[in-house]
Amino acid sequence: MYETGRLVALAPWLKGHDARIRYLLDTQRPDGTWGGPAEYALVPTLSAVDALGRHPAARRGLEALRKLLSLPLTPPDTVAVELIVPALAERLGLHTPVDPRPLHALRQRPLPEKLWHTLEIFGPRPEVTTVNGIVAASPAATAVQLQGPRPGESLDYLETVQHRHGGPVPAGVPVPLFERSWIIVALKSAGLDVPDPMVGQIEAAFGQDGAAAGPGLPADADDTATALHALALCDSPVSTAALHRYREARHFSCFPDERTPSTSTNAHALQAIGHDRQLEEWLRDMQDPGGYWLDKWHASPYYATACVTNALQGNEKAVNWVLDTQNDDGSWGRWEGTYEETAYAIRILSHTRQDVSEAMIRGAKFLNDWGDQKHPPLWHDKDLYTPTRIVRAEGMAALHLTCAVRR
Repeated sequence: MYETGRLVALAPWLKGHDARIRYLLDTQRPDGTWGGPAEYALVPTLSAVDALGRHPAARRGLEALRKLLSLPLTPPDTVAVELIVPALAERLGLHTPVDPRPLHALRQRPLPEKLWHTLEIFGPRPEVTTVNGIVAASPAATAVQLQGPRPGESLDYLETVQHRHGGPVPAGVPVPLFERSWIIVALKSAGLDVPDPMVGQIEAAFGQDGAAAGPGLPADADDTATALHALALCDSPVSTAALHRYREARHFSCFPDERTPSTSTNAHALQAIGHDRQLEEWLRDMQDPGGYWLDKWHASPYYATACVTNALQGNEKAVNWVLDTQNDDGSWGRWEGTYEETAYAIRILSHTRQDVSEAMIRGAKFLNDWGDQKHPPLWHDKDLYTPTRIVRAEGMAALHLTCAVRR
């Protein structure tokens, strides 16, 4: 919703403009907001209100924003939230709890490469380059840098991306390395196989600084670590030297000058390097007293907890937390039971020697009954999103692990 709103506001010349407006109108919630629950509504609602201008839906959204901002509010740790919120609030004349000074400082100097993914809040920059016409895997950033319907690779990319969903666009596309690596790890670590060509595709994505999720994005520790682990699982290990560029004392940072560390990234790093006492201690230190972990790349604690439990090869506090939080229908979830979170919960349970077969079987039945329902967005980019192929792979893995327990 955020990315689509930015195209409506900043690129009305792009094909699919009317369809994107209809999408925003159709997805407004009854309370006037857009997007996820509570604080997750802030960024997409700011974007949609700014995009829709004087439309009555925008007026309802603006009133909802004022109510939201009148509450004690901590914005979620989504991508560049500390820059996006003050930038859009400034356009709408709103005050937010987010300090605008970092945004103002960045406007006065060249933009670091890791922020090109959010170029739409800064405008076109001479230092920004494209890969196959794409700016940092972002439709909004690409459109802003293009500055109009100029024929070429960038326009071809934008028209293709908007056509795929009939107007609306995702925040990050394409992200082939991200999808391939996470899918391989999910399936291979559960005992399932993957096609051989995927190994070569992952190897080809490595550069001096590691691997990047998609074209135009900078390499990062998370994608580098998961790609390394995926290759090792496929019996094609490569040197982990690139990963150590991201070392920060006891843990790894996703990017240089990172604002907040990621537990899932560090879990993936541990899997890639095999053993690291300091890193294992850091991960254990990050565990909540309740038994779970939280992460900057996902809204659900089940994702972070599954990542860390996989890396540590089990954690009984996490297992007990999962057993205590199963819903009556066999599912798990932060807000409601979901296919994705249930798959993560089953994965966590698979690491214990306790008899958890009943809980796993109830969870597997929930997965089987899910059918063709949509998967709610839980992953952090500039807004919440769903990497559908990865979610489905996690479900396949969970079902396979449950079958192994029953045998």
